[in-house]
Amino acid sequence: MAKKDYYEVLGVNRDASDDEIKKAYRKLAMKHHPDRNPDNPKAEEHFKEAKEAYEILSDAQKRAAYDQYGHAGVDPHAGMGGAGMGGGFGNFGDAFSDIFGDIFGGGRTGGRGGVYRGADLRYNLEISLEDAARGSETRIRIPTMEECESCGGSGAKKGTSPTTCPTCHGHGQVRIQQGFFSIQQTCPKCHGSGRFVADPCQACHGAGRVKQHKTLSVKIPSGVDEGDRIRLSGEGEHGVGGGPPGDLYVQIHIKPHAVFQRDHDDLHCEMPISFSIAALGGEIEIPTLDGMAKIKIPAETQSGKVFRLRGKGIKGVRSHHHGDLMCHVVVETPVNLTDRQKELLRELEAINVKDGSRHNPRAKSWMDKAKDFFGG
Repeated sequence: MAKKDYYEVLGVNRDASDDEIKKAYRKLAMKHHPDRNPDNPKAEEHFKEAKEAYEILSDAQKRAAYDQYGHAGVDPHAGMGGAGMGGGFGNFGDAFSDIFGDIFGGGRTGGRGGVYRGADLRYNLEISLEDAARGSETRIRIPTMEECESCGGSGAKKGTSPTTCPTCHGHGQVRIQQGFFSIQQTCPKCHGSGRFVADPCQACHGAGRVKQHKTLSVKIPSGVDEGDRIRLSGEGEHGVGGGPPGDLYVQIHIKPHAVFQRDHDDLHCEMPISFSIAALGGEIEIPTLDGMAKIKIPAETQSGKVFRLRGKGIKGVRSHHHGDLMCHVVVETPVNLTDRQKELLRELEAINVKDGSRHNPRAKSWMDKAKDFFGG
């Protein structure tokens, strides 16, 4: 099967610049990478096709041979000498690392000419349960590294400019020969940038970036939960050498609430009720995120009983319905009793003791089990 024209594969003209070829390849590699298309069996084929095209067109010698002889000019088995097939992988490797940094969030991935993507940042934002349930908008102030205005990001003193690194000749890497083996490593002089700043900028000390603060507006969607992240694209650290900025991830943390505890989309709360309400029954008011609600307490309610108020919880970001409010009843023992209250309670206890199996069945059952255990 005949191979496609490499320029056609990348979707560029035959007179396209190196940057245009690189951008076209980056776009296709990110689109067709197999890890991003697990259900598309043709994605890997397109990915390899774009990779092969870029490997040839990103190298000046290979591209010249391809322009003159077509695929035969760059095929080592075609008998045309392979014009330059023995080298020229530097450009391809740089772009390949750039692309994988974009796909997998590699952060400070380096490329040609000292181009680096800015680092991703994280901001911990603490919000109230009410704001998490209803959504809100807030402003945050974050530290970040921005391009130095004095040198325009070059790192060189105003009026000067960086020069090509004399050690690696602008490649950013040096090759070291050790016997039969040749090892390629980051240039120790320019640290992989390919540029050398002889007279550094005084404002940024040659870094090309300075620390600043910026204020951003963050929209918090309704239903966010503890640990959720909100991504602000391009609001991370500024890139180096014209590289793209990183992203800012706002990590959500929910403040402890005085009344409610959240469990996904459900809310839980404890509601103390009086001894008399628990025994005789009645109606009480309980708080919800939307105001007060009434529930009926049946007679003889025991401590720990749970009442469910459907739809009074939270509608999560990925939910279609509101959760429920679970009200846990706690029977409160009266305190600071008056003499009259004590007298009435003694009368009540005396009645209960006479017919314990009727009035206190759980206590009577427990005592019977205890007697059986101890052989009483």
